[in-house]
Amino acid sequence: MPRTATLYALGAAGAGVALFQLLGIPLPWLLGSMFGCLAAALAGAPLAGLPIISVPVRTILGVAVGASITPAVLGQLGGWALSIALVPPFILLIGAVGYPYFRHLWGFDPATSYYSAMPGGLQDMLIFGEEAGGSPRVMSLIHATRVLIVVSILPPILALWLGLDLTGAPGVPARDLPIGELALMVALAIGGWKLAEAVGLFGATILGPLIATAAASLLGFLHHRPPAEAIVLAQFFIGLAVGIHYAGITWGEVRRVVLAALGFCLLLTGLSAAFIAAAYALNVAPLAEVVLAFSPGGQAEMALLAIVAGADVAYVVTHHIARIVIVIIGAPLVARWMR
Repeated sequence: MPRTATLYALGAAGAGVALFQLLGIPLPWLLGSMFGCLAAALAGAPLAGLPIISVPVRTILGVAVGASITPAVLGQLGGWALSIALVPPFILLIGAVGYPYFRHLWGFDPATSYYSAMPGGLQDMLIFGEEAGGSPRVMSLIHATRVLIVVSILPPILALWLGLDLTGAPGVPARDLPIGELALMVALAIGGWKLAEAVGLFGATILGPLIATAAASLLGFLHHRPPAEAIVLAQFFIGLAVGIHYAGITWGEVRRVVLAALGFCLLLTGLSAAFIAAAYALNVAPLAEVVLAFSPGGQAEMALLAIVAGADVAYVVTHHIARIVIVIIGAPLVARWMR
């Protein structure tokens, strides 16, 4: 069954990509893969991921972001300080709104309500929430829906409102990159990932390669991002990973859990809009970067959108890393204080 479920997922994701390409929808490899798996899950198909590929491809994003960190970028960090300072109050307001929403309006238990409201990494929130006695199934569906909605509404905003081109290649082809740099990227991806994993760093598949590649970029050993083919591969498997969280979903879960998540996304939209306006008023980055930085999607998905949109990846990812770090460190402490 696991092998069959993986084949179903790959087939559904591939069909979604083909349909989105046929319809000319931007980001077909990400959105098509995601919605193809979502449709298959709603149809009752068994779905499973392919960890042997889907986990390592996240290292591609770490390398892409790390390669964007240059000496010029380091010089801008001080100018981003006020914008980054908005991240903690952003998180606090999300929690202050989200917890009573899930607890009192939808009747979820305290642990499930709390960790469903926290805008951290999906896997980290599931681990913390399950340890606290929450429902991993409910939390998984709520966080997957949050990411799915954010990733779905941002491309039209970026393309139609901000006029960005999301249809171009997300980089140069592999054949146009120096073979030495391609080999170095592979070494940094694997080495950074495994080293970060060994020391227990959260988000090791992305942050480990990011740190290793940033060092290589700052020292002048690396001058390119991963090739377009690698970014496309990452889009496909990250979209698939979001979609398969809906495997086995029942219509009862759709009516209660997914509907609760959709309402939460509406609340998040209002909060995000307020902080986007505040950050943009600081005049430290263009509007597209600010929108991506304060959109409460997953770190991997936001990094991908920044790369495809040609945005300042370092600015966007710095804010999301700050958000994830604050939530991972602060959420368990606040939960202990609340108990």
